Amino acid sequence: MMSMSSPDNKNSGSIPVTLYGMMLALALVLSYLETMIPVPFAVPGMKWGLPNLVTVLLLYTRGPVPALSINLMRILVSGFLFGGLSAILFSLSGALLSFAGMLLLKRLPCFSAAGVSCAGGILHNIGQTACAAWIVKTYSVWYFVPPLLIAGAITGFLLGVISLRLLPLMKRFLH
Repeated sequence: MMSMSSPDNKNSGSIPVTLYGMMLALALVLSYLETMIPVPFAVPGMKWGLPNLVTVLLLYTRGPVPALSINLMRILVSGFLFGGLSAILFSLSGALLSFAGMLLLKRLPCFSAAGVSCAGGILHNIGQTACAAWIVKTYSVWYFVPPLLIAGAITGFLLGVISLRLLPLMKRFLH
């Protein structure tokens, strides 16, 4: 058995820390970038979901705990940098429901990363709409659900396809 101090395993502890730092930085850059890309729909608060790419990549390469941890850190940091408390609440509600759904679907062999990400986009929008209905104490926000579901499915699927292309590269890099 190799000890942590052996030459073959010299940097094994620093690799995850470095990787997670880079993934958090990438998620934050993608969060900032999506605030700069206009959304051609008239639904309040609609975004592209670009940081979900990092979540999907981590979910498939490192597992649920790192994926959820980096996603929660990204939500808190980007919320304080680019939004506020309401942005954090909306993002958390969408992210938690989305992550739970993605985690369940990932375990099923019939779903690829594209399908898992697509479901994540849909569930994220449902979670955020439920949070908005709870905060504003009205059901009128559910009016926006149809276009949000369509947008979440499309962007989630596209990010999933991108992740399918990146996963082999990331796995090769990590091993």
